[in-house]
Amino acid sequence: MGIGSFIKKQFIDVLQWNEDTEGVLAWRYPMQDFEIQNGGMLTVRESQMAVFVNEGQIADVFGPGNHKLTTQTLPVLTNLKNWDKLFASPFKSDVYFFSTRIQTGRKWGTVQPITIRDKDFDMIRVRAFGMYSYRIADPRKFFSEISGTRETYTRDDVEEQLRGITLATMASSLGGANVSFLDMAANQSLMAQQIKIELLKSFEKYGVGLDEFNVASVSLPEELQAALDERISAGMKGGLSADKMAGFTKYQVASSIPLAAQNEGGLAGLGAGLAAGVGFGQVLTQGMAGAMAPAMPVVAAPAAPVEEPIEARLEKLKGLLDKGLISTSDYDSAKTELLKKLVG
Repeated sequence: MGIGSFIKKQFIDVLQWNEDTEGVLAWRYPMQDFEIQNGGMLTVRESQMAVFVNEGQIADVFGPGNHKLTTQTLPVLTNLKNWDKLFASPFKSDVYFFSTRIQTGRKWGTVQPITIRDKDFDMIRVRAFGMYSYRIADPRKFFSEISGTRETYTRDDVEEQLRGITLATMASSLGGANVSFLDMAANQSLMAQQIKIELLKSFEKYGVGLDEFNVASVSLPEELQAALDERISAGMKGGLSADKMAGFTKYQVASSIPLAAQNEGGLAGLGAGLAAGVGFGQVLTQGMAGAMAPAMPVVAAPAAPVEEPIEARLEKLKGLLDKGLISTSDYDSAKTELLKKLVG
């Protein structure tokens, strides 16, 4: 190398990353014509890791702290470079910094409905939304499987891949859980827990750690809801058998249970006598039955009253809601109780 080329060379004494750009998860130190000084310092801040890469092959990994770069601190790179003894001259190596801080409040959702197999309803299509948080847990895997040799790799880049992993895992997890959609819809924490167990395994393959995962809402597509409403209406008019009508009714009710509506105090205003919605459902359905039943002749010994079918109670309950006689929260609570009786 000529003396002119040597003079043009620039040497690095300190390697560090200030993370001055929001949302960047992986950053390659700009080497260009730079070389790293023997004995130079590597500064890795808290919530960071640094990786030395030689010709595409991962060498040494460093956690937070100040590290003096010698053959003792770079054992793998020393072997790859065939430095049998102490090296005394500057050297070149790609250096990547990774942010390991937790990325909080990230949203996930199904752009299109996904099809899952359900214990009660066979095959259904659902939409779901929620939030999650994650972090880079293993920079070796993350580099090899996701970020690669790009100069920067952002949060948006990785979340495009995580979204696909989440939806695929959600479909397989719910489909193989042997727990009905209805049961999970009534308890979004159960659904989130089931999905998170599988997501932990899927994310780990890519060096990503899943910190939190929750399901905020789940629903059936509007067109499916409309079709089921029509079929249930036909069943009420005698167009369907009792068994089919019951099945469609269960399906329709499941589609309308809002996970996000598990708010406290929904029935508290009705008094302790209506706790858990049981008393409220009985009062409403019995009251509607008495108000809408045709006049009956008075007999000396009236027969014991026959409990009205739950499907009919649901229909009347919906009528009260449409007329504004009951609130949406009271309607949802009473409907959930009736549903539990319906599916046993």
